[in-house]
Amino acid sequence: MTPRILAAGDQALTVELSSEVDEVVNARVIALARSLADDPLPGVEETVPTYRSLLVLYDPGTVRGAALGAALLERLGALDVRAGAARLWHVPVEYGGETALDLEEMARMKEMSPDELIALHGSAEYRVHMIGFAPGFTYLGGLPERLHTPRRATPRQFVAASSIGIGGKQASVNSVAGPSGWRFLGRTPLVPFDPAREEPFLFRAGDRIRFHPVTSAEAARLDAALARGESPVTPEVAA
Repeated sequence: MTPRILAAGDQALTVELSSEVDEVVNARVIALARSLADDPLPGVEETVPTYRSLLVLYDPGTVRGAALGAALLERLGALDVRAGAARLWHVPVEYGGETALDLEEMARMKEMSPDELIALHGSAEYRVHMIGFAPGFTYLGGLPERLHTPRRATPRQFVAASSIGIGGKQASVNSVAGPSGWRFLGRTPLVPFDPAREEPFLFRAGDRIRFHPVTSAEAARLDAALARGESPVTPEVAA
């Protein structure tokens, strides 16, 4: 579809690139957000990438919406959508235990052992499509097709922060505790959202993630390191 500029209140525009969820479209969304961060247009204050659109918040005292919309379309037309440098996170996961709410049931549903399910889940490289509905909640593409599973018919009222989930064709990393209908395999000691950090969200749209299992003892060691303010896991940066 032809990109559209849609008003989102009186201080934001939505640049809608497609009506479909597609990795190529998502790459253009993230590239546009990166372009505006590196070379801001006058009046632009913040951008929020989603699967297929970019929310652009602006100061109406500096720029009018119509003029900004035209400038955004011009920027989009000249956009370089090469992948560039991307961060790759190796995310430790404690599969099993109290946070593996659906591991055993999913293994039965998929007619595999829990260890086989864990291995399959960890075999993929996931892409962060967007951060949304809760602060730092990480939506991931790349889930192996065999693990595609509908959400639960009845959501749970409480799921712990940092839980590792599956919902339909998507994977996720929970950010804050709360209700959820996703299915959960375990948890990571990493903290996706910390408002006290200089950069509150750990992951960004466009990042890559690989999960790998750790024992309960290893998870406890990482928990302790993070509590001391250490950063035991840092991303690789590759072109």
